[in-house]
Amino acid sequence: MSFIIENLATIIVAAVLIFIVSLIIRSMVKTKKAGKSVICGGNCSGCHGACSYHGSSTTQKSK
Repeated sequence: MSFIIENLATIIVAAVLIFIVSLIIRSMVKTKKAGKSVICGGNCSGCHGACSYHGSSTTQKSK
């Protein structure tokens, strides 16, 4: 019991970090299940990778 009392702040910070990381992972899994890319948001106009993540089927057409 004294171990918990002495390390209460560390335990609380670790619990908060674990909670935040689990929310991030949950969000990534939901995004992947929805068929969206986890790597980029699908916004090809601001993509620095020239939409290499999407393949040739979703590249932007010139206006």
